[in-house]
Amino acid sequence: MTKIVHFFFFTAKVGKTSLIMSLVSEEFPDEVPLRAEEITIPADVTPERVPTHITHMACIGVLMSMPPQPSPKVTSHWIPLINERTDKDSRVPLILVGNKSDLVEHSSMETILPIMNQFSEIETCVECSAKNLKNISELFYYAQKAVLHPTGPLYSPEEKEMKPPCIRALTRIFKLSDLDNDGILNDNELNFFQRTCFNIPLAPQALEDVKNVVRKNMSDGVKDNGLTLKGFLFLHTLFIQRGRHETTWTVLRRFGHDDDLELTQEYLFPLLKIPPDCTTELNHNAYLFLQSVFDKHDKDRDCALSPDELKDLFKVFPYMPWGPDVNNTVCTNEQGWITYQGYLSQWTLTTYLDVQRCLEYLGYLGYSIIQEQESQAAAITITRNKRIDLQKKQTQRSVFRCNVLGARGSGKSGFLQAFLGRNLARQKRIREDHKSYYAISTTYVYGQEKYLLLHEVLPDFEFLSEADLACDVVCLVYDISNPRSFEYCAKVYKKHFLDSKTPCVIIAAKSDLHEARQYYSLSPLDFCRKHKLHPPQMFTCNTDEAPSKDIYTKLTTMAMYPHAKLRCMCSCNRCTSCICHNLLNSELVRSVKAKLYSAVLNRHMTQADLKNSTFWLRASVGATVFAVLGFAMYKALLKQR
Repeated sequence: MTKIVHFFFFTAKVGKTSLIMSLVSEEFPDEVPLRAEEITIPADVTPERVPTHITHMACIGVLMSMPPQPSPKVTSHWIPLINERTDKDSRVPLILVGNKSDLVEHSSMETILPIMNQFSEIETCVECSAKNLKNISELFYYAQKAVLHPTGPLYSPEEKEMKPPCIRALTRIFKLSDLDNDGILNDNELNFFQRTCFNIPLAPQALEDVKNVVRKNMSDGVKDNGLTLKGFLFLHTLFIQRGRHETTWTVLRRFGHDDDLELTQEYLFPLLKIPPDCTTELNHNAYLFLQSVFDKHDKDRDCALSPDELKDLFKVFPYMPWGPDVNNTVCTNEQGWITYQGYLSQWTLTTYLDVQRCLEYLGYLGYSIIQEQESQAAAITITRNKRIDLQKKQTQRSVFRCNVLGARGSGKSGFLQAFLGRNLARQKRIREDHKSYYAISTTYVYGQEKYLLLHEVLPDFEFLSEADLACDVVCLVYDISNPRSFEYCAKVYKKHFLDSKTPCVIIAAKSDLHEARQYYSLSPLDFCRKHKLHPPQMFTCNTDEAPSKDIYTKLTTMAMYPHAKLRCMCSCNRCTSCICHNLLNSELVRSVKAKLYSAVLNRHMTQADLKNSTFWLRASVGATVFAVLGFAMYKALLKQR
């Protein structure tokens, strides 16, 4: 890190060049040039081990060099003048330097102290001598310290308390360090905080000494032998008042804050390159972390976050990230509170749709700090290219997207909400301004838990974008009671999905109503037969209990295995008929059958071969092996379910 120290001098021949020459050469120069050129002081010369670039062009830290007997009137005139040339909201720190102290026998500090008290911009003052090398290194140490660890953003000398932005930042750090969310930092949490910021734990006696200091100064700083938020803030106020504000800055920067006490862009948005046709998912460690955050704030242990608990969880955010539409995107309990499953689903949705926002949110929660990772990018898994999945006919993805298309009023929204377990009666209670075009939850395919993300696409198919069409499976919904509803599905399919490799399913929604004859040239069933699609799947959310989820399991299965031509009419993927159909129509069985058939055809058989008992013996053995393998696969699939 390179910092710039800028010098202001109000009079000539005060020893400004000699100060720099003495610092660099560690001896007083016999001949001093009229003016030193721009110079970079190496890191190993100064105590802070930070390279310092001294220039006359920019102004970050300021040294005011004075003669050995300064005039308070002249000096106090220059400080406001300097500050008029800087931003009022971010005034630069100043250091008053009394040079040539070797020429006087008395100190000028008594003259300078009233000036320091009058102007809060002055960080410190120091007397030095370039000739005797007195306080030369200390002078530049204070200059670097004023730049690296300024007091101004942290503390108000006039009010003798920390500034609100500093209090907000430290409050966030306290809440992140309070791993059990009981409002107290116990010894384990204090040691975690200490190791995180300073890479060394506190000895038991040192912990007690810290708490004793707080006890002596405030009554509510320590509770149940742990440090409260008030006690935590008091300690940092004490550090700053005693000139140890580098301690507070170390803490702030470790938790991602910059010089303005905002979280840095590098911290919130670490570099993450995502190749084309790849998706983003949370990995196992990320889910464990989010589970711990949920448990930390689910104080009543009801596996759901009440509005107050959710608000408490997001106190470390600068804004409320989840709106009321989230409650209609994921599963909730009867009270409308987001359940544990819904909570994880929303994080999964954010990661899939907007991974940069997910990184930002994880940054606010302190993921990289608590999990001891380099950045939040360690929480993300980038899936391989979808084309490779299709070539290899297998996938390791956990999240699959289903785009739901249909004419206006066909039942798309009801289809999404039914996935979250809401029947028609519950859906009618949803406010229009709280409506969501997404729904996400888990399904199980052959014993594996997968996320299915439903996205309701706006019905104007003339303007469908690539994003509207990019998905793993397509759902075309029509209202069986509306004779004009299916025509939209047929047109969308023929225009966008006729030659696509994306699996398509037609949903006959509102199946509890009287079925009307569709005005389209082909009936829905004939249309599906013509284009080799599954027959229309009957669906209704007008039920007393939660609607059936069988259709969603089938959609997830088709998304996972788009290459498999599953012809089973059932959608449960659990019954014997369903498993047998899927097995017999799977690509593996088809390829084995094709190879056997090819082997038989390629064999030049004669009449003698056909009459040869050895041939039939081999054929029967092959058929038996094939049957045994098929039965073994069938049993394995049954066992998984």
